[in-house]
Amino acid sequence: MKSFTAIDFETAHGKRWSICQIGLVRVKNGIITQKLSGLIQPPDNYYRDKFSNIHGITSEQTADAQAFDEIWEQIGVFIRFQHIVAHNGFAFNFPCLRQTLKYYNLAFFPFVGHCTHRIFGNDLASLCKQYNIPFNHHDALSNAMACAELFLIHLKNKERL
Repeated sequence: MKSFTAIDFETAHGKRWSICQIGLVRVKNGIITQKLSGLIQPPDNYYRDKFSNIHGITSEQTADAQAFDEIWEQIGVFIRFQHIVAHNGFAFNFPCLRQTLKYYNLAFFPFVGHCTHRIFGNDLASLCKQYNIPFNHHDALSNAMACAELFLIHLKNKERL
């Protein structure tokens, strides 16, 4: 399995359906083929300051951005029935996806989830430093790129066994 999609979301507040940024990296046959990053307007364009202070995204930046339901068709093809990789995937990113689809009444399609935190047992910043992967914490595309690189390392290590 050398084809997968790495994803990361940033949220506007504590509800998992408040996605305000997405990062998506498509890998086919072990090669990064596509990258997608974008701001998304969360419901009511509402942010908690605590979250904006973490990722730097504000309601002013997403005032004219599309809502998740408006971009789902564009990004869904990278997720539906695919192998999906995320850091803290089972605790954060996969629930974000499921809860956002539910919030917008969009059909959920199955995928196979893989979590780089579970695989490597360390935080993303430390892993990026260890493996010399460029990293800008709390930027969804940077996080997705780091997950893609880490999962490729994992796959190579598995081949050696």
